Amino acid sequence: MSNIHCIGIATGGGDAPGLNAVIRAATKAAILKYKWKVIGIPDGFDGLIWPEKAFELTLKEVSGILPRGGTILGTTNRGNPFQYKMEENVVRDISDQVIANAAKLGIDAIISIGGDGSQKIAYELFQKGLKIVGVPKTIDNDLSATELTFGFDTALHTVTDAIDKIHTTAASHHRVMVVEVMGRDCGWIALEAGIAGGAHVILIPEISFTLKRVCEHIAEREKTGKRFTIVVVAEGVKLPPELKENRRASPVGNLIGNAIATGANKEVRVSVLGHIQRGGSPSPFDRILATRFGVAAVDLIADGDFGMMVALRGESIVSVDVAHAIGHLKSVDPQGEMVRTARAIGIGFGD
Repeated sequence: MSNIHCIGIATGGGDAPGLNAVIRAATKAAILKYKWKVIGIPDGFDGLIWPEKAFELTLKEVSGILPRGGTILGTTNRGNPFQYKMEENVVRDISDQVIANAAKLGIDAIISIGGDGSQKIAYELFQKGLKIVGVPKTIDNDLSATELTFGFDTALHTVTDAIDKIHTTAASHHRVMVVEVMGRDCGWIALEAGIAGGAHVILIPEISFTLKRVCEHIAEREKTGKRFTIVVVAEGVKLPPELKENRRASPVGNLIGNAIATGANKEVRVSVLGHIQRGGSPSPFDRILATRFGVAAVDLIADGDFGMMVALRGESIVSVDVAHAIGHLKSVDPQGEMVRTARAIGIGFGD
């Protein structure tokens, strides 16, 4: 049993449904199982730059937050104490100050809930002596160390529901509907929600596409009497050369939509789902996975297993070395079973 009396919890990076479920589970397990005090660190590691903002997480504080999306602690994409922006063009390493402030608050160990970037920072702080355990978080489901991340299932529900609704209007108007979804590096949301929502074309970062093939797919559908097509696009898709120069100008969904309108001579409408995918109440699956992660992270601290991250492998929650977990993306296999299944039911990938 490690000598722990007080732990801190921080959430970093983009928010995801299920973050509050992790915070609640970790707080309750720490208090009820181990009789520890729990400190909430607001806005990622920024909360340790301004320690006066930290507050105690009690059972009362976490009561009622299980079904709530987002994070009661707040989060930021920009709080890196190793490269902290002081003012215009002045960047300083204030990691020593962060570690000192954690000690000042009486924090013995920290649970860092975040994606690749947040875990990288957490690991660097761990190497400087801060006791840290990690909980993986990304709605993109693209961390190789864990089979699933909480928030992904909820995002799938949201996107599938949106595609279902777009289906009815697409069919009525005989249009091509382009739906842009999240997935900066990997196409898991596009692929799985595309299959679940009955999309006809799915464009993902892992499979190069041409506009010619997408337009041909639409034409082939027309020949069989199908007068509408739903195209799901991951935001990180690799654009063909003729579209690349406009990438910064507008969302990729709009670029692809305009190109299809010209190439297929069809009426096209574009829906960019954006941050709707991050919001809302977590699904039962995500609430349960997040709760298991939260409890497992507290147990890691009790066992003195610092520098480790909880992960899902098969049916079990396991721990993996954070050093091995960061920087390894879990991409969609273009030859994998999921893509083969999609192709077998007539879904095109524009290749």
